[in-house]
Amino acid sequence: MQIDSHLLTKQMFQPALPPRPLDAHKGTSGSVAVIGGDNGMLGAVLLASRAALLSGAGRVYTGMIAQSSPEVDMLYPELMIRKPDSIANLPHLNALVIGPGLGQSETALSLLTFWLKKEQTLVLDADALNLIAKYPHLLELIRTRQGYTILTPHPGEAARLMSSAIEAVQADRLSIAIELAQSMRVICVLKGAGTVIANREKQYWINTTGNPALSVGGTGDVLAGIIASLIAQGLSPLYATQLAVFVHGSAADALVSQGIGPIGLTASELSIEVRSQLNQLI
Repeated sequence: MQIDSHLLTKQMFQPALPPRPLDAHKGTSGSVAVIGGDNGMLGAVLLASRAALLSGAGRVYTGMIAQSSPEVDMLYPELMIRKPDSIANLPHLNALVIGPGLGQSETALSLLTFWLKKEQTLVLDADALNLIAKYPHLLELIRTRQGYTILTPHPGEAARLMSSAIEAVQADRLSIAIELAQSMRVICVLKGAGTVIANREKQYWINTTGNPALSVGGTGDVLAGIIASLIAQGLSPLYATQLAVFVHGSAADALVSQGIGPIGLTASELSIEVRSQLNQLI
């Protein structure tokens, strides 16, 4: 089978998003939910949720597992905090992220299993990937899903999914991304320097943006939120993933050019710059 390859460049995304109509309302830009945030890991689910909001989603719901979770995000009160079980009752949910700060408890496993059986478009990140590597029966649920599935592993998570070593993943990142996408019937985003996106048809794309400033905790959570947000706004899952990866990296490049990094750049700063990058591509 012939393999199609592309580099992600700015020319692919001009314009990236259609202008907002004059009569737009919050329903126009779709709804995203993010599930995760077990005890001690609330920051991850908040970072993903805030990124979804700042990337343009009309509504963002945040389902936190932690028993002592806050009732409101004081920094972004626009986020609607919910119990994870109640997320399933939300109408018109366009995309769901599960994994940031999820943990690997029985509750986490139950929630992941529940959503894998639904037709909802899913972005699986962080501990969702670790659970899949730990419980092989979840792989079959992914392979037979009717909805779209996007996986966003870093090299360590990819190694666990492949029952391999990180060094082996890094030595052949392209083949690993394609194999994960094809064997699991998903869109795979293998993060790292030159992030690789692959689909089940053995097509792949290599990102040209980004820099070492992204090697800090929370930036992966931000990427998951951006992907879901762009899907909610009506982009196809593949195109949304490509655009999200590109602006995630270009935001880091822009911040470094301003002296905000590579040392000390934070995931929170990245989300705000992503908003600027997207508005430049309308």
